[in-house]
Amino acid sequence: MVQVVIVDDEALVRAALRSILESSGDIRVVADCDGHDAVGTVTATRPGLVLLDAVMPPPDDGLTVLRALRALPSPPAVAMLTAFDTSAHLRAAMAAGATGFLLKDTAVGTLIDAVRVMARGGTVFTPTVGRAVVDGFLGGPPGSDGAKGPGTPEASAHAAALAPLTDRETEVLRLLAAGLPNARIAAELGISVGTVKDHVRAVLRKLAAPNRVAAALVAHQAGLVRVPK
Repeated sequence: MVQVVIVDDEALVRAALRSILESSGDIRVVADCDGHDAVGTVTATRPGLVLLDAVMPPPDDGLTVLRALRALPSPPAVAMLTAFDTSAHLRAAMAAGATGFLLKDTAVGTLIDAVRVMARGGTVFTPTVGRAVVDGFLGGPPGSDGAKGPGTPEASAHAAALAPLTDRETEVLRLLAAGLPNARIAAELGISVGTVKDHVRAVLRKLAAPNRVAAALVAHQAGLVRVPK
């Protein structure tokens, strides 16, 4: 059973998300709260995943809460929820260790599947949010939507970032970017989970990526895994 905590400053949003997730049958919302109570609630319930509103009023705004949750001794995976494209917030959240990025109007089935993937250690981001974050992370022009075709100079430059990777590391990155956790990657490639972890560490180092989400975004922008329009 996937255990989730929802953190949002709007009670109606929390109630709607709870109803959607618990309709799945294998996801349990163990608590919901606003930003002020987030750390205490997560500490008490120890969920596998937190769905966190990216834009909440200070002092308990989304980024502040994310950093506090990631600083816990056994931090949960944290996915940022946003109602609109807030690229600056999401780029900062990625650097702070967010597991994924989802729009609040994501389709019900997609949201449920995304929660399952992230609870297993995978990464998920909706295409429009992902493209916006990629541009900021890789130095794209402000206001760009990041939808660069595989033949453009930008895409070629991003693909060149993958050049230092070995064939095996590239395959691991492709599966990581598709949202697979380490155990699934190991099964797909017929190698041990420990070997997958070694490859992931090498990939992050060679891409100068701070975390798995950043590496996944590089892979998508380079065309290794296509983001659907």
